[in-house]
Amino acid sequence: MFKFDEICELIRLVGSSGVAAVEIEHGGSRVRIEGVASAAPVETVRTVPVVPVGQPTPAAAPVSAPRSDELAPEEGPSGAPTEEEGLHHVTSPIVGTFYRAPNPDADPYVRVGDFVEKGQVLCIVEAMKLMNEIESDVSGTIVKVFPENAQPVEFGEPLFAIRPA
Repeated sequence: MFKFDEICELIRLVGSSGVAAVEIEHGGSRVRIEGVASAAPVETVRTVPVVPVGQPTPAAAPVSAPRSDELAPEEGPSGAPTEEEGLHHVTSPIVGTFYRAPNPDADPYVRVGDFVEKGQVLCIVEAMKLMNEIESDVSGTIVKVFPENAQPVEFGEPLFAIRPA
C-alpha cells in the first residue's frame, strides 16, 4: 500500500522529470502517474530511480531535449519541403524495446516498400516482458522504418512512416 506522501513525491518527480508516465506496483497496489506529454519526440532515454519505501528520494538531474520550435524543418536543395509531406507516422504507444520480427530467426513483419493494410501488425514493442503488437492505423506503403531492431523506444517516438493509399 502506498502512503500519501509517497504518491505526492512520485507526482513531483514525474512532473519535474518530463517523462510521459510512470506505473509502479508495490505490495499489491498499483499507481500510474501521467506527466505532461512533450510536443516533440524525445530522443534521450530518461530513467527515474526506484527507491525502496521509507528511503529518502534522491534528486534527479534535469535532462533537457530540444524544443519543437528549435528544430528546423527538413528542406530539399531548392528550399522546398522534402517528400515527408503527406506521410503518416506510426508512433510507439509505450516505452519499450522495438522488434521488427516475432522472433530473432523470423523475417520482419514489414519492410520498406511493402504495402500494409489498416490493422496489419508492423512490429512488436516489448515492455516489462509483455510483447505488444503494434498495428498500422492506415493502409499504405512503408516509406521508412525509424528505429533499429532491438533498439529502445520512447512513448510517442516515430516507428514507421507510411504513405497512405
